[in-house]
Amino acid sequence: MVEVFAGRTILNKEGEIVDPEEALRNKVVGIYFSAGWCPPCRDFTPILCDFYTELVEEREPAAQFEIVFVSSDKSADDMVEYYHDMHGDWLALPWTDDYKNELKQRYKITAVPKLVIVKENGDVITEKGRKQIRDKGLSCFRSWLDAAEIFQNFKG
Repeated sequence: MVEVFAGRTILNKEGEIVDPEEALRNKVVGIYFSAGWCPPCRDFTPILCDFYTELVEEREPAAQFEIVFVSSDKSADDMVEYYHDMHGDWLALPWTDDYKNELKQRYKITAVPKLVIVKENGDVITEKGRKQIRDKGLSCFRSWLDAAEIFQNFKG
């Protein structure tokens, strides 16, 4: 089961509420801690967009991967602007949800950007998602998928 976001509200890019159980079931989940005011975040987000697009939107069947953006922006408006202007078509924790602070503690987030790759139950596969994407590109997804111990339909 999808434990890390169970019972939480998550949103899609249109601002609609998405059921985390449905959206994250049987997927490798990238929790993306980021903020629009942060130059390294603005540098990495387009790379993450390309990675996500190739895996999820341009692949048939889509890879079993989803991203949940956890904002460190200074306001809800800043988050929405950054999310809409720069992010891919992935999910986000609402800016007003204090659960972001629990997530930052749980995954020991001391700086952004940070991409933590987790199993459905929230166990960490790697805290170095950003570095692995930069160094290995799409090939790092296969190792995440193998570590996630989920049913696989992934070819590639």
